[in-house]
Amino acid sequence: MLKLSDLSKYEVKRLEYNYIKKVAALGITTSKPVDFGISSNNGYVYSLFTWVEGEEAELVLSKYSEKEQYNIGLRAGNILQKIHTINDYNCEKEWSEKYKQKIYKKIEQYGNSPIKFENDSAFINYIKENISYLDNRPQTFLHGDYHVGNLIISPKRDVGVIDFNRMDIGDPWEEFNRCVFSCRVSIPFVIGQIHGYFDCNVPDEFFRLMALYIATNTISSIPWAIPFGEVEIKYMMDNAKKVFEWYDGFKTYIPLWYREY
Repeated sequence: MLKLSDLSKYEVKRLEYNYIKKVAALGITTSKPVDFGISSNNGYVYSLFTWVEGEEAELVLSKYSEKEQYNIGLRAGNILQKIHTINDYNCEKEWSEKYKQKIYKKIEQYGNSPIKFENDSAFINYIKENISYLDNRPQTFLHGDYHVGNLIISPKRDVGVIDFNRMDIGDPWEEFNRCVFSCRVSIPFVIGQIHGYFDCNVPDEFFRLMALYIATNTISSIPWAIPFGEVEIKYMMDNAKKVFEWYDGFKTYIPLWYREY
């Protein structure tokens, strides 16, 4: 697989290539780095990777039984746990400082948006009431977009990870904000992912923070969707409605689908 990028993105793509090397070194099924450099005419940065055989989890999970979906989720959670062992960097800011700035900016952007979703005040109130849980959180390497659309299931039902182009450094639990997208495909998978990540011993604080990260993403998803048109706006409005139902209007911080399962 050959990826070409504008020359201005050299440093970003070099960093991405080197981090994927570290992920592959953990024994995780992913696109293994082969070569990186600048094209002969100096027009592009190129990254060459091996191809991951299989199909997108988003497209094939529904073909499996709920038990197998859960087991695939377990494997995905184990893989994410391994990814988060990469922590060879220096963080200039505490996580709480970084993410609180992000929250205030996203709430401001949503406030200025011409489109609003129903019950938005419940989301904003939950965020403000639980913002202190961001204090003293660790920071690790993040995939940045860990959901069923970026996971590959091989013919042997191994799980592979692709698309690290949104990689970041931050609270490892923030990765679970993408559960919103995975839940639309398979709730048993998401529960398996949570159990696999925590070796079936999920701390209460995790659910509080997952709800905070999901609420924050939901608020920011509307201004993000507007430039892309009606289809994306409707998708994100739908998500907001589902999230409100999951958390019973944010009367609970443990989603109802987790309790029911």
